[in-house]
Amino acid sequence: MTVVRRLSRVLKASFVALVALVGLGGVVPSHAQEKLDMENTLYMDLEYGRVVIKLRPDLAPKHVARIKELTRQGFYDGLIFHRVIDGFMAQTGDPKGDGTGGSGTNIPAEFNAGQHTRGAVSMARASNINSADSQFFIVLADSAHLNGQYTYWGEVVSGMEFVDQIRKGNPAANGKVPYPDRMVRMQVASDAAKTEAKKK
Repeated sequence: MTVVRRLSRVLKASFVALVALVGLGGVVPSHAQEKLDMENTLYMDLEYGRVVIKLRPDLAPKHVARIKELTRQGFYDGLIFHRVIDGFMAQTGDPKGDGTGGSGTNIPAEFNAGQHTRGAVSMARASNINSADSQFFIVLADSAHLNGQYTYWGEVVSGMEFVDQIRKGNPAANGKVPYPDRMVRMQVASDAAKTEAKKK
């Protein structure tokens, strides 16, 4: 094989990898090649498009169970992203919209080996490590200082480019967003599939 031909193959492979990276919004999830378990996948619909979240019951079973329970109740539909800090994270899940609300049920911490890299989904909490309720955040950029401090329960496997478009808040006001975006709807993927099947 000539040097020119080898170089051509290397460049082609690099281009394909780059296209895949851009298509995933800059995230190459570790489970990208796996077929998703629909019962442990969430569809978060934003104004900008659909975000697909792979749940990790192997790491945080109680949190995943509670998130799915709240999702099936329609709890998250229409809730705002009340705290969004550019280059850090986007937080939602508060029915009051000011960071003080929740569902009324706390979940004991399940700190685990999940890494708070870009696209990670984790529970928000107060100073009490067992105070997580319904609020969660999506990590916008690698934030290793969160590892082992907050319960990681999932990861965005597609649609991170839509998460990036969520309106940012004022860093001086702890990320409070004056005109916040909302979750249009959140569904467990298996439920969404059943609904679509009934329509056919």
